[in-house]
Amino acid sequence: MADAAIVGSGPNGLAAAVTLARAGLRVAVYEAAADIGGGLRTQPLFDSEIAHDICSAVHPMAPASRFFREFGLAARGVELLTPEVSYAHPLDGAHPLDGGRAALAHRDLGTTCAGLGPDGERWRRLMAPLVRHSEDVVDFILSGQRALPRDPVAPLLLAPRILVHGTGLGAARFTGEAAPALLTGVAAHAVGELPSLAGGAVAALLGHLAHGSGWPLPRGGSARIAEAMVDDITAHGGTFHTGRAIGDLRELDGYRAVLLDTGVPGLLDIAGRALPDRYARALRRFRYGPAAAKADFLVSEPIPWADPAVGRAGTVHLGGTHAELVREENRTARGVRSRTPFVLLVDPAVTDPGRARPGRRPVWAYAHMPNGDDTDPVELIRSRIETYAPGFGDTVLAARGMSGRDLEAYDPNDVGGDIGSGAMTIRQSLARPVPRLDPYRTPLPGLFLCSSATPPGPGVHGMCGYLAALSALRHRFGVRKAPSLAPVA
Repeated sequence: MADAAIVGSGPNGLAAAVTLARAGLRVAVYEAAADIGGGLRTQPLFDSEIAHDICSAVHPMAPASRFFREFGLAARGVELLTPEVSYAHPLDGAHPLDGGRAALAHRDLGTTCAGLGPDGERWRRLMAPLVRHSEDVVDFILSGQRALPRDPVAPLLLAPRILVHGTGLGAARFTGEAAPALLTGVAAHAVGELPSLAGGAVAALLGHLAHGSGWPLPRGGSARIAEAMVDDITAHGGTFHTGRAIGDLRELDGYRAVLLDTGVPGLLDIAGRALPDRYARALRRFRYGPAAAKADFLVSEPIPWADPAVGRAGTVHLGGTHAELVREENRTARGVRSRTPFVLLVDPAVTDPGRARPGRRPVWAYAHMPNGDDTDPVELIRSRIETYAPGFGDTVLAARGMSGRDLEAYDPNDVGGDIGSGAMTIRQSLARPVPRLDPYRTPLPGLFLCSSATPPGPGVHGMCGYLAALSALRHRFGVRKAPSLAPVA
């Protein structure tokens, strides 16, 4: 019998398993699906030679988070490819005479500022201090804010930026359309109403990383990150049990610690009978945000953007101007299906040419839709891309859509298609899933939650799993020193 069981093998479950195994514990990972990786799965869909990222594709926090910095992806053979243009934001549809306008967030901050005209200096003042103190900023945001920051500079830099750009004051700071659209597109990664303080925090975090460590893609696909973690767990004695769904906590009797990489419904399903009523009622009050409706395309050539510069970007935000994006995001958050939703798109072969073959390449995209929406998003997303890239539809060889409801069926953590495992409001960012000093530790001795439903929330950063594992080490095994995660020579 192992010392600890991990239920779920997404990035946080794997991070928890790595941490516990590195502390010398015997770890067993249980995964209901046939494959390990959760949101890090990569597999062919239409063509055996073309790999598609099933959930996540771009990973700004992989090179930045404390867990992955210590884990050392590069030393484990995971090559993170970082585009020169982190993301692009077309401002309007194609014009018959001069194409469409687009704003570009280059990895080089100076180049970005030069392209923003009169707003360039304002963008520099917004981003440059965050870039200079990036490690402290990232560590503070991804800490869950339950410990004093190593350096007070991070909260001092973040507080005024979040208060301004998380409210209606933010767009008014700029004179043109490009800069507010760039920032709002990043804030929309919070998947909810805009402007919001949570959106302002996301804009500060991801926005400055675009000019720092970048928004990289792993060469070969997201699964490469999961494979490196699996290799380390196995090397330290961990075992994996795939195709094994856990339906009741009693199935794991005998383990000193159980860590659930599940959403709140999974916690209630597995342990609900044993949980105290007050805690269970608080869990049932947890709320969910809009859905991410996914479309995968197999296309014959690069996307024919009206502004060719967009084709240099690793990530593209399709939402129009700041005002248009705010309007549509708020409609979606209210449960109104939009015909012009925000779309986030990645053409992986732009950054990783090895993902393409002659006449065939993958395109990854999702649209924000109301929670639980069951609309097949393929035509909606194709139409949105066509607005900024006329002729895109003619390049499509095959397509597959996953509605919000489909996404939940694929991964029960994504309730109604909410890929954040819970709405990213300020309250639910700080008190995930319920207000507790140690949100990873449940009232049941030995039972911990390690998914994105805990702080710091969604993203491939591993910190939810890492922090939950440290809590389990303290409370169940008396280990207070964090183990080394560094690659073993």
